[in-house]
Amino acid sequence: MDVVSPHVPPGTSPEAVPRRNAVRALGLPVAAGLLLAVAMASVAVGAKQVPLDQVWHGLFHYTGNETDVVVRDLRVPRTLLGILTGAALGLAGAVMQALTRNPLADPGLFGISSGAAAAVVSGISFLGVTSLTGYAWFAFLGAAVVSVVVHVLGGSRSATPVRLALAGTAVTAVLNGYVYAVELTDSAALDRMRFWTVGSLASANATLVGQVAPFIAAGVALALALARPLNAMALGDDQARALGTRPAVTRVLGLAAVTLLCGAATAACGPIVFVGLMVPHMVRSFTGPDLRWVLPYAALLAPVLLLGTDVLGRVVARPSELQVGIVTALVGGPLFIRLIRRRRTAGL
Repeated sequence: MDVVSPHVPPGTSPEAVPRRNAVRALGLPVAAGLLLAVAMASVAVGAKQVPLDQVWHGLFHYTGNETDVVVRDLRVPRTLLGILTGAALGLAGAVMQALTRNPLADPGLFGISSGAAAAVVSGISFLGVTSLTGYAWFAFLGAAVVSVVVHVLGGSRSATPVRLALAGTAVTAVLNGYVYAVELTDSAALDRMRFWTVGSLASANATLVGQVAPFIAAGVALALALARPLNAMALGDDQARALGTRPAVTRVLGLAAVTLLCGAATAACGPIVFVGLMVPHMVRSFTGPDLRWVLPYAALLAPVLLLGTDVLGRVVARPSELQVGIVTALVGGPLFIRLIRRRRTAGL
């Protein structure tokens, strides 16, 4: 019996495949250029407008004046954190949707966001943690522990997409109840959690970027390396084994990649919705389901969405700003509904 590749649509002629791949390859530099343009806008646009010549001066001829401080010390770390967080959420969403074979899976499905929130509220309430750096480490630890728990509850080596999703949903419900209980009994924890849970890039600094970058870099490398095994698993576990893929190992590595990506992003910025859910769908509408293309495009275009909404939040609420977690929810919801209604997304 012939094995049909999951990333070649039925009826596609062999001659069309190289041509389609060439078009998708040309699109990657375009996506990278779009990301660069949005990153420049993130540095230049805000409560204080900075002309591009002064942006250049602040980046490469730093003298310590007010504009240079705004550019290099405030907006550059914020932009870098937005790029890292966006890439992490986009890749995490794509990997989770492939792992669970669920087009509506997002980085919160395995309880990672809830695990991060539970660890942060515990650190605030019981250990007196007050710094953003402290929140980040507690959040990452909570995300990692919950990922292991979900994998064990899902059956470890015998885990299936459905069992992992059910285990994640159950753990999420329990942890959300715990977070609400602690917040209701500890007003200080409630006040401090309120800022973290809204999802924001506003507190970015060079230290925080340096702390999360290695975890996200490792997660990106692992996720990209899993493209072929995840493609094979789209055919089912039996076919994947016939193609030389070990489904149990792929699920463990995929869960590890999601933990690194989503855990680090949530730790740094708090939970940000819709990016990990929506971007993979947008990408698949023009790349098809082949994860060798979906993952690189998601890593480039998810930061475009995140930084774009962050800039929008700074512009519409001048001289204040709307946090990026609020803007992604307001913008992402209608866009995602439109994507579903138009049925352009492969796999839905």
